[in-house]
Amino acid sequence: MSAEYLKRILSARVYDVALESPLDFAPLLSERLGNQIWIKREDLQPIFSFKIRGAYNKMVGLSSAEASAGVVASSAGNHAQGVAISAKQLGVRATIVMPSTTPGIKVDAVRRLGAKVILVGDNYDAAYAYARELSEKEGLTFVHPYDDPDVIAGQGTVGMEILKQHHGPLDAVFVPVGGGGLIAGIAEFIKELRPEVKIIGVEPEDADAMSQSVKAGQRVRLASVGSLADGVAVRQVGALTFEIVQKLVDDIVVVSNDEICAAVKDIYEDRRSILEPSGALAYAGVKRYVEEKGVFNQQFVAIASGANMNFDRLRHISERAEIGERREAVLAVTIPERPGSFRQFCAAIGARNVTEFNYRYSDSSDAHVFVGLQVTNSQSLKELISHLQTLEYEVVDLTDNEVAKLHVRHMVGGKAPHADHERLFNFQFPERPGALMNFLQKLGTRWNISLFHYRNHGADFGRVLVGMQVAPAESADLDAFFADLDYTHTDETRNAALKMFL
Repeated sequence: MSAEYLKRILSARVYDVALESPLDFAPLLSERLGNQIWIKREDLQPIFSFKIRGAYNKMVGLSSAEASAGVVASSAGNHAQGVAISAKQLGVRATIVMPSTTPGIKVDAVRRLGAKVILVGDNYDAAYAYARELSEKEGLTFVHPYDDPDVIAGQGTVGMEILKQHHGPLDAVFVPVGGGGLIAGIAEFIKELRPEVKIIGVEPEDADAMSQSVKAGQRVRLASVGSLADGVAVRQVGALTFEIVQKLVDDIVVVSNDEICAAVKDIYEDRRSILEPSGALAYAGVKRYVEEKGVFNQQFVAIASGANMNFDRLRHISERAEIGERREAVLAVTIPERPGSFRQFCAAIGARNVTEFNYRYSDSSDAHVFVGLQVTNSQSLKELISHLQTLEYEVVDLTDNEVAKLHVRHMVGGKAPHADHERLFNFQFPERPGALMNFLQKLGTRWNISLFHYRNHGADFGRVLVGMQVAPAESADLDAFFADLDYTHTDETRNAALKMFL
């Protein structure tokens, strides 16, 4: 198989539209990690993503009949632009089906390239199903975003360029993984010529279909995926790509969304380039790998796979980057409710910078303080918590508590003593008009809403915290409501941050 793909990659026709992207040495990142870090700049492609390679290599090989009929594709953005620009170059009619939640910057870019855009559903699966229907009904060629030999070969030219550009020893190449087309192509080329080079995939913790599939020994379909890194938000990897990854990929690293946000900031500080979250995913994997393995003085390449990001999302990324770097901690600290106790607590914190402080009187004996503090790393956070506990402060670490970071920090204001039978739920609303009204219409007048918090901060979904007064006898009705609503939700009634502050 590898020899076949080697031939396909060497003969791939991508450079009619794509450029040989530079391999940039990253001095600041290298110094921080104690290893030599190189960034493969696929964010500099004409559509700001590597997807241009596979799409064009597939479409340039269409027969005259297929080309005259036109093509259809489903995509959350970058593959859509790759198909659109390829269609424009080749004079082929293109229809792109995109989820209605796709960032506007990607939708607008596809339309500017001349393709017809159809927005369908809240996720990639809905768009994919509709695109397949159009393909059958109208006789259009479906251009798969990853599970196609010509697409895989087109993406494999990234690996070909890395070996051409990087001279001397190379220890590992870190590749973002969605459906698996990019890592499959890179692995096929590099492992055939340089088998000693490790190929390491990187996935977000809320879209880790490849990692779970490799562990299970078969393709796993995720019930849902997050879409902060929407370029890799795939519920099920490809059949072809999974087979290649099983055979050739050495490891897969899974990182948190906060770590991805930190990686976006790191690359900006080194290269002055703002990547989309999936574009910075590979470097987040490098950081996690170095921390876990304790390696030094190695040569690593990270693929900067794209830079198509809505500007509004920067607000969320900047807010979470410091936490992702473990340079900010979020704590709930209980202090005595008496004059002078706040001054004593500040003295206990010492010279550390306070990034946030939230408090409201609710009890005559104890005060719960929501505090954000600058720290240097995970160890310094442990030392701080230990120091506070030595001084007999009760401390709860909320740094990894999503509800605390998304909602509570903006809501600290006391409890509702008369909200009987209150239950708290964290919902993921699709970021589209009508999602809230759909919730309220299905809720009707059955239960009183005792708390509601939504903040548009450019994240992947609309995150909504809802308090509902539900008597124990109505639990079955509540379950039926959730089933009919079909929004992802979690019961947060026992969440420590909510119990202390709300």
